[in-house]
Amino acid sequence: MSETKVRKGDGRRARGNRTGFTTGACSAAAARAAALGLLADAVPASVRCRLPNGNEVSFAVADGRVEGDGPQRIAHAVIVKDAGDDPDATHGAHLTADVRVLPHRAGEIVLKGGPGVGTVTKEGLGLEVGGPAINPVPRRNIRDNVAAAAAELLDHDGLEVTISVPGGEEMAKKTLNARLGIVGGISILGTTGIVRPYSTAAFRASVVQAIDVAATQGQRSVVFTTGGRTEKFAMRQLPGLDEACFVQMGDFVKAAFQTAVKRGMTRIHVGAMVGKLTKMCQGLAVTHAWKAEIDRDILAEAAVAVGAPDDLVAEIRAAETARFAAERLAALGLSEGFHRALAIKAIVSLKARHPGDYRLDVRVCDFEGQFICHVDEDEAR
Repeated sequence: MSETKVRKGDGRRARGNRTGFTTGACSAAAARAAALGLLADAVPASVRCRLPNGNEVSFAVADGRVEGDGPQRIAHAVIVKDAGDDPDATHGAHLTADVRVLPHRAGEIVLKGGPGVGTVTKEGLGLEVGGPAINPVPRRNIRDNVAAAAAELLDHDGLEVTISVPGGEEMAKKTLNARLGIVGGISILGTTGIVRPYSTAAFRASVVQAIDVAATQGQRSVVFTTGGRTEKFAMRQLPGLDEACFVQMGDFVKAAFQTAVKRGMTRIHVGAMVGKLTKMCQGLAVTHAWKAEIDRDILAEAAVAVGAPDDLVAEIRAAETARFAAERLAALGLSEGFHRALAIKAIVSLKARHPGDYRLDVRVCDFEGQFICHVDEDEAR
């Protein structure tokens, strides 16, 4: 009886589909609960919060309390972030709001960042340098919820809202914040308030943001890599470039190239290994394994071009991964020519799909991050 292999692109991995909430939505809910507590002298056990997408959602409130008297009176509320079935560095974070009255400052809502919320140190993020890393949509959402909860008080006084995240500095080490110039904590993010399982919106946005930061700093070169290993490789290859030039685009080829062209980058370098390189040859906008499988014909053609034996070419056409081809050809001493053929094809594909006034080159490494070849666009003409 014949056995049918299941390849990476043949189906979808079983995944949960439970949605969660962004750090911005949780911050807004905490701020609303604290504002209500300041008015009622008791923080509610749950709170209804209007999300940026217009939906209203009920959140459980933890550690609600009102402390102090007079101008020193502060209401405190915590929302524990539930990211749903999305793998998220901030899942379980305690989004915390402390709200106090600003006497005789009618209508003012002053938003501050406390411990665990990052501080902006570079331009290009659309946020004030030196201010908290609370993005524009969450800022509005926090203010709108506080204003709705405390409308009567705001007729004659203002409110100061401080958002903090215990442990946020450690969480931030799992993000790209430091590269973007956000130090000391996480960012408060979210354009809809909802986190969708395995959503790519946040990562894609971080790619665009990183290019914007580099452009704002006056950089005209950008180095796109597909992950941490290729980035370390590219940094060794291009030691003269500022750290801001290096952007982990992950799977987001189209977003990265379109943003680079829009921001006037004149030189684009790409660092990649065989799998993602092949996906770039295919012209994919997103190179994630679950979007499309590797085109093994491309691998086989490159193998033929460097003189691989017919039986190995046939095996490559039937193999499940690009790594199989790379390792077998390396054993025959054909690695450099094989990867060079792929890099040339990738350059042709990328320049055709993302036209612009920039020069492109590709640097390829092996699975240990060791140099294999460097191809400039002149070689691809």
